[in-house]
Amino acid sequence: MAESSRCLWIDASAGASGDMLLGALVDATDDSGRVTAAVTTAVGGLDVEPIEVRFHKVRRHGFRAMKVAVRAPESATLRSVADVLSVVARAPLGPAVATFATDVFRLLGEAEGRVHGEDPRTAHLHEVGALDALADVVGCGAALDSLGLLDPRGRRIVASCVALGSGTASSAHGEIPVPVPAVLAILSASGAPVTAGGGDRELCTPTGAALLATLADEWGQLPPMRIDAVGVGAGSADRPDRANVLRVVLGSALAPAGGGVPWRRDDLLEIEATVDDLDPRLWPAVLDELMGAGALDAWLTPVVMRKGRPGHVVTALVAESLVDAAARALFAASTTLGLRVRPVVRRALPRDEVTVRVGDCEVRVKRGLLDGEPVTIQAEYADAVAAAERLGRPVRWVLEQAAALARVAPQEKTMPQEASMSVAHPGADR
Repeated sequence: MAESSRCLWIDASAGASGDMLLGALVDATDDSGRVTAAVTTAVGGLDVEPIEVRFHKVRRHGFRAMKVAVRAPESATLRSVADVLSVVARAPLGPAVATFATDVFRLLGEAEGRVHGEDPRTAHLHEVGALDALADVVGCGAALDSLGLLDPRGRRIVASCVALGSGTASSAHGEIPVPVPAVLAILSASGAPVTAGGGDRELCTPTGAALLATLADEWGQLPPMRIDAVGVGAGSADRPDRANVLRVVLGSALAPAGGGVPWRRDDLLEIEATVDDLDPRLWPAVLDELMGAGALDAWLTPVVMRKGRPGHVVTALVAESLVDAAARALFAASTTLGLRVRPVVRRALPRDEVTVRVGDCEVRVKRGLLDGEPVTIQAEYADAVAAAERLGRPVRWVLEQAAALARVAPQEKTMPQEASMSVAHPGADR
């Protein structure tokens, strides 16, 4: 094995929040003074009420961890996404930190807008507009920048399956179910593997979900690396059943000798069932249920069964940790009495998403990359339709223009491998 780029693995198996990730990042460096100074300077530059960030060691379920305490006056200010983005834009932050914080809050705004049916920029962020969330997001950006982890060209960031919790949580809209809508919206759009994780409480907050979705180049288990440091960040509660912590493992990624291949290998499971007695109108809902249960892909194949009866084979591709959730969804949504499970091995290209301008319209384009060069290019069809209507042009013309522009656009941060080439009530961090 040969060493390659910097590598960070985020273990969110006990949940995730902004303060937990920030504490873990600070804990993962020997030069904590440098990192905490960077965080304090970045947070202190925000044009809002005074914010103080302090770090101290605590114990969670018998294990040492770093706890972040954000001290700020109570504020009656209700900030929209646009307000928060304006605060970030005015702050004297480095370009990489400002871009990172902007991406996180835009993702939160999109989630809030989707859940409440509002414009993402004018939607109010409620708890996520609070000062502690601003401190957590900007602080994480500053810590990551100090550790050299904000440049996607020189790093690999992998996040584990995310524990979400269950039960209910208090919010500005009253009691809401856990996982809260924003968390589900953010992580489903990011292709993240999730699990309840045990415990009748919220384990992953919207801020934590947005940070993971913005950071993760891919989702999965601890990748091959030479470990340099381990950091442990503490949540507020000291749960009796397990350590309420988020861990990060920082090191140098290991690649096969000789450079290996420019795609990844995934060990997955394929589940399928053959059905001949389901109302055909229900099949779209069955596929939606499978995707909602965490399937990476789901599809339907028409078949001819015994005695010439028409039927369908429904197939889903899932990670091993989510196979039972997908099976439950298939049993509940269809009429099958059994299903087949077989291991499959997938090769997946790294992917990114760029935004290009066709006329005066923005169109998002997903690209599959081979040796850093785009080999598959697919514009978001909804964006292309909206642009075609605005420009008075055929949709085909917009798709061709967007593809041509995307082919020469610089590479952006790679997307999760599970994302398709084809969000929300933020709660307080725990």
